[in-house]
Amino acid sequence: MIRCRTIAAVSLVYDGTVGVVMLAGRPLLAQLFAVPLPTPPIHADLNGIFLLSIAAGYLIPYRDPQSSGGRAYLWIMGPLLKGAGAAAFVIDYLVRHSPPSFLLFAVSDGALALLTLAALLTSSRADA
Repeated sequence: MIRCRTIAAVSLVYDGTVGVVMLAGRPLLAQLFAVPLPTPPIHADLNGIFLLSIAAGYLIPYRDPQSSGGRAYLWIMGPLLKGAGAAAFVIDYLVRHSPPSFLLFAVSDGALALLTLAALLTSSRADA
């Protein structure tokens, strides 16, 4: 059984890492994905700040996965946000022809959305 605390820790590291790379490693990220740097850069800055904020929020379910607030955070940021993000990456690839490398984010976000959903559905508040 996947534990909510484990999902929170993995998601914290995932979102935190991508957020730091968006802020501090943007040239490397653009090179790896073979895309131009965003113009204006504030868009990537805001995405990095957004991801770091989401990562920090995962401390709530990590510290207290049994609380209703921790479980609510996992529902919102897991199946809802990461699930919608995965769908958006796939749709963007199909409709706007974004680079195939962006599908890596669809896979990682989609996997975390499904793992979070499984953890939430298979754990009660008492054994999160």
